[in-house]
Amino acid sequence: MMKHIVSIEQCDEQDILRILDRAALFEANPNRHLMDGMVGATLFFEPSTRTRLSFETAVNRLGGRVIGFSDPKSSSSTKGESLKDTLLIVSNYADVIIMRHYLEGAALYATEVSPVPIVNAGDGANQHPSQTLLDLYTIRSTQGTLKDLHIVMVGDLRFGRTIHSLIEGMRFFSPRFTFVAPPELRLPEEYRQYCDEHHLRYEETSLFTPEVIADADILYMTRVQRERFTDMEEYERVKDVYILNKEMLQGTKDNLRILHPLPRVNEIATDVDSSPKAEYFRQAQNGLYIRQSILCEVLGIDVDK
Repeated sequence: MMKHIVSIEQCDEQDILRILDRAALFEANPNRHLMDGMVGATLFFEPSTRTRLSFETAVNRLGGRVIGFSDPKSSSSTKGESLKDTLLIVSNYADVIIMRHYLEGAALYATEVSPVPIVNAGDGANQHPSQTLLDLYTIRSTQGTLKDLHIVMVGDLRFGRTIHSLIEGMRFFSPRFTFVAPPELRLPEEYRQYCDEHHLRYEETSLFTPEVIADADILYMTRVQRERFTDMEEYERVKDVYILNKEMLQGTKDNLRILHPLPRVNEIATDVDSSPKAEYFRQAQNGLYIRQSILCEVLGIDVDK
């Protein structure tokens, strides 16, 4: 069991499989009073819908209670309170802290000062481990395995923390990646080096055509994140460069499944929603089961089958 979950990099293969297997138990029965008498604090210094609500639902379905904030303007940080002081205060009231922060490295720093477990719900463009684990859970449930899959990643590969984390999370499972992005949003050099160091096969292209996804097992779409851009002209230039529509799915493999961390803007046309290959809404649902599993992981709670 791990006390904190900050990065998918800290998880070895057995950690990942243990968390996924436990999530399957929650999918079969999500209502288990395993956190009776416990409190989970959700500290969201950056906006969120799915991650915050699924973590709060996870605490509630485990029988715990939730405190926290979804808008930093309602916290004492607006008065100049340091992150350290906020964490030390909140740790007096909660058994676990679930934190999203706009600064890279904030979650790791939190583990150094907080006496209670920290779960990273996203730190800047850095890591989003719970999203990665729910992605892995979704991939395994749709493909029957995590091994030897061709994963095509499309869109914002530069700022996309879900992309960065998923690359690291797949390192044990011999994937083959195709990275599709315009030059401005190309995968950072450090992650290309990561692939090289871990012998992960990959190719890069700026083309998004039916031919590119014809051999894919997983098509992972991402939105271009307006909030990460300082140059709005650059954002306007790339925001709608890749749009998936249903016609593009003709000739793809039967087992192809389309994932997206959501929210979606224009990168997946609504006509794709009716396709049996569209998995993104069920992927979001899987976030509940994974986050229940994560809470049990950091709190050291055993789950009976």
